[in-house]
Amino acid sequence: MKAAVELTKTPIDMAPLHAAASTDGALCLFAGIVRDHNAGREVRHLEYEAYEEMALPLMRQIANSVIERWPVTYVRIVHRLGRMEIGDVSVAIAITSAHRVEAFEACRYAIDTLKRKVPIWKKEFYADGAVWVDGSMPAALAETTNDR
Repeated sequence: MKAAVELTKTPIDMAPLHAAASTDGALCLFAGIVRDHNAGREVRHLEYEAYEEMALPLMRQIANSVIERWPVTYVRIVHRLGRMEIGDVSVAIAITSAHRVEAFEACRYAIDTLKRKVPIWKKEFYADGAVWVDGSMPAALAETTNDR
């Protein structure tokens, strides 16, 4: 069993994630792509920030939970930080197993749990301003903004 988690400020290379499948039988690969719209507004670009010291251990917990719950052979979770343009990959998850059902279930669990529990925040930029999506402004930034 191989598991890896990563936060990166460089573009996510999907090729190694795909290559991980080798002869396992099933590869479920999820890629979150920066879209050009949200809630009826045109998105120009976005930025992700994370509390890295907390995010990485939580990402490892998610990978370990996948390993405990499903008969998988490989788990990799990668999230990008910093500025991203439309079409960039912001998050990627690769899960391999002998059968597709387990790979699909494990991959869905991994992305849903990551989005719900890991302290990674997204700020969307529009022509007329920017907002932290889902009210997810980091606490340190919220304090700075409130002091102004």
